[in-house]
Amino acid sequence: MENIKVGVLGAGSMGSGIVQIAATQKHQTVLVDLNEEALNKAAANLKNILARLVEKDKIDQATADVIMGRITFSKNIADFKECDMVIEAIVENLEVKKKVFAQLESIVSPDCILASNTSSLSIASIASACKKAERVIGIHFFNPAPLMPLVEIIPAVQTSEATTTNSRTLVDSWKKVTVLAKDTPGFIVNRVARPFYGEALKIYEEGVADFATIDWAMTEIGGFKMGPFTLMDYIGNDINYTVTESVFAAFYYDPRYKPSFTQKRRTEAGWFGRKTGRGYYN
Repeated sequence: MENIKVGVLGAGSMGSGIVQIAATQKHQTVLVDLNEEALNKAAANLKNILARLVEKDKIDQATADVIMGRITFSKNIADFKECDMVIEAIVENLEVKKKVFAQLESIVSPDCILASNTSSLSIASIASACKKAERVIGIHFFNPAPLMPLVEIIPAVQTSEATTTNSRTLVDSWKKVTVLAKDTPGFIVNRVARPFYGEALKIYEEGVADFATIDWAMTEIGGFKMGPFTLMDYIGNDINYTVTESVFAAFYYDPRYKPSFTQKRRTEAGWFGRKTGRGYYN
């Protein structure tokens, strides 16, 4: 499936990671972001990542150059015109995504698959913005996308079988482990993860233990790779809190998924975690 041209909308860490995967798997790839600074940062980060892979003898310099050569960085969404699949990786806001998908549909070919990397929003709602809703699907990667093997494939009720099959086949060819998930709030992983974050926050708010102690207990005794607060700082409190809010509302305000004021205040303060230099940890 090397001849498939892949577009990615959004030059954040997730979008950049997806672009790296597609370009490494020999696809001509277009990364679009309206923010030139974000595009420049994504290009610099990708060069640094490939340079580190060369240093570790994972790839040679010629291969790194070829991978970068497959990527087009653009501020113009019209550059998706010749893409066979466009993956959206922008802000977790349903109305914004619906406007973007309606715009994308006016640009791409009738056969182009339109995918969202949303971690919790309704694919059916996003698809409703398109005249050809059957071409819309959820393809949810995990951060960092090049390293994390799991990808959730989420067809909406409108999604055609051909769209689902072709999307899963393509992502499988990228050496990922795909799972088919129903279009429910949080899908599989983010629904399972809510108690991991939520209970940790409640333990802190009840004064049982501080952030570092909870993380220590979960890693050293529980065997997790990261404690919940380290992981939330890695993901970004802005993203994690927004997902919690959307899952809470989508499950008709089931108290099990209730958001935390501790996380809300950090989000309001701009303490998102690693990307801002401060979150639960400095």
